Amino acid sequence: MMQFQIEDMSCEGCVKGITRAIARVDPQAEVSADLSAKTVDIISQMPREAFLPAIEDAGFTVSG
Repeated sequence: MMQFQIEDMSCEGCVKGITRAIARVDPQAEVSADLSAKTVDIISQMPREAFLPAIEDAGFTVSG
């Protein structure tokens, strides 16, 4: 499992946008978001680096 800290994730719409971006990289990925903690957990066989550009292209800043 990999975890991303996304400070500018502020609403359910953000969660949906991030989830869609992750699904474009790996449709089989399991995604779990904690809006209050501003974290997204991903279970995938893809490397962490594969998801960073997709999340950033969706308009979010990954800080961890």
